[in-house]
Amino acid sequence: MNHVLCGLAANAALPPELVDQLVEVADAEIAADLARRTDLSHAQAVALASRVEESAAWLAYEGHLTIADIDPAAQPHAALALLCEGVGSPRWARLFAADPVFERREKLAACSSLPSDVVRTLAADADVRVVAELALWTTPGVAARLAGHPHAEVRRAAAANQATPPSLLAALLTGEGLPLALRCRVCDREETPFVHDPHCPHNDCDLLPGDSCDGSHESTLHATRRMALQNPATPTEAVIRFVNHPSVLLRWALASRSDLPSEVYGQLAMDPDPGVRADLAENPAIDEALMRALSADRGHDVQRRLAHNPRVPLDVLTRLARTTKIGTILLPRIAAASCGEVAELAESPEPAARLLVAQRRDLPTAIRDALATDPDAKVVNSIASHPGLSEAQLRAMVARHGVHVIAMVAANPDATPALLEDLTRHEQPPKKMFRAVARHRNATGPALQNCLADKQARPLAANHPALPPHVIAELLTYTDWQVAEAAAANPSLPFAVMSALVPQL
Repeated sequence: MNHVLCGLAANAALPPELVDQLVEVADAEIAADLARRTDLSHAQAVALASRVEESAAWLAYEGHLTIADIDPAAQPHAALALLCEGVGSPRWARLFAADPVFERREKLAACSSLPSDVVRTLAADADVRVVAELALWTTPGVAARLAGHPHAEVRRAAAANQATPPSLLAALLTGEGLPLALRCRVCDREETPFVHDPHCPHNDCDLLPGDSCDGSHESTLHATRRMALQNPATPTEAVIRFVNHPSVLLRWALASRSDLPSEVYGQLAMDPDPGVRADLAENPAIDEALMRALSADRGHDVQRRLAHNPRVPLDVLTRLARTTKIGTILLPRIAAASCGEVAELAESPEPAARLLVAQRRDLPTAIRDALATDPDAKVVNSIASHPGLSEAQLRAMVARHGVHVIAMVAANPDATPALLEDLTRHEQPPKKMFRAVARHRNATGPALQNCLADKQARPLAANHPALPPHVIAELLTYTDWQVAEAAAANPSLPFAVMSALVPQL
C-alpha cells in the first residue's frame, strides 16, 4: 500500500487536475480514499468506478453514480448498492436473484422494495443463508410465511425481524403453534448428536463454540428464543414466561425490555447473574424503588450501570458517585437536570456531586466560573474544557493544579494560540496534552512542532494545517506510515509537492 498516495487522495485541498491523475493510477486502497471525497465530480466517479470496481459500491452509496452509469454484470457491487438504496432497476433485481454467486443473492435479500416475483424466488432459494437474510429484513407478510420455514436458521432470522407479526414471534419463542423445524445449520453438515468443539481446529468452520444438535436443533432454538426475547415486537405475555429460565442468556435478554410488569423487574433484580442485574439497572423502565434497591447491589457493574440510568434519582446518583467509578462523562440524568438541580449540585459540599455537574457544557456563567475555582482538582479538570472560559481563568487552573488539569485545559475550544504554545513547553506535560493541542484549531506551528515529539500526537500534528509547509513535506518520508499518510492529507501541503507525489503516466 502506498500510504502517501492514500493520504493525498484524502487531501481536501487536492486540485481537480491532480484528482484526475490519481484516478488514472488508483489501486483499491487509493480508490477507497478518492471515493470518499465530497468534491468528486460525476466524470471522476465514473472513471474511478471503471478502473476499480470495488470503489463503485461506495460511489453509488454516496450518490456519485446513477443507474445509467452502472453495468450490473461488470459492476455488481455498485448495482447491489443502488438496489439497497431503493433506486436500482427491477431488471437488476431479477438478474441477481438468479446469480450463481450466493453472496450476491444474500445481499439482494437484504434490500427493501423488491419486486414480488424476486421475493418469491429468494424465499425458495436453495441456499438457506439467502432465505435467512430475507427473513431478517422482509415485510410482515413474507416474514409470517418464513416464520414456519422448515429450516431453524430461517426461523431464527424471522425472530429478530421486528416486522414479523407478534403472534408468530410468540410462537417462535414458545414453540406453540408451529410445526417442528426439520433442519439446522449443525445437522446440515454433521451427524447428530453433535457438539461443536470450542477449540475447533478448522479455520474455515463457521459454527460457533458450543453449537449443538441432537435432533431437536437445540442451539439454534436457543438463539431463536434469544432473538425473540430481544425483539420489542414480541408480546409481553409471551416473554415473561422466561424470567426464571435456566439459561442466563435468555434471562439477560429480558433485562433491557421496557414493557415488563414491575413484579417481573423485581424478579430480575434478584437474578443470580450480575450481568442481568446490571442491564436491568440501566433500564429506564424500572421504578424508583427498584433503583434504590439496586444502588446497594455490589455485583459487578450494577452500580455503574445504574448511574447511567436516565431516570435515577439525583440523591442516589450523588451517593453512587462517591464510591463508583463512573468515568468522566456527562450522565443522562445530569444532562436532563433542571436549573434548580444544577445549582444544588454545584453548591454541594460533596466534590463528587460538583464533579457530576461540571461535565455539562451549558452551565450558567456564574456556576461555570465558580467551578473553575473549585479547590478539588478533579472538579476543575472536568470544567476545564467548558467553552467561554477566559485565557486568564485557564492559566489560573494550570497554576493551581498543574498536570492534573493541563490536558483538559488544552482541549478547551477557546484556548488561545499563546496558551497552547506555553502548555507544550510545560515542565512535565502529560502525553495526552500533546494530543489535545495537535487536534486544536488554534494550535500554532511552534506548538505543533513541539507535539511532534510525542509518538501518539505526531500523526495528528502532521495533519494540522497550521504546521509549516516545509515540516509537512519532511514528514512525507517519515518511517511511521501513519505520520506520512497524515502529512500527505494535510491541506497546507504545497501544490508543487502534491504534484511531484502523483505518478506520471
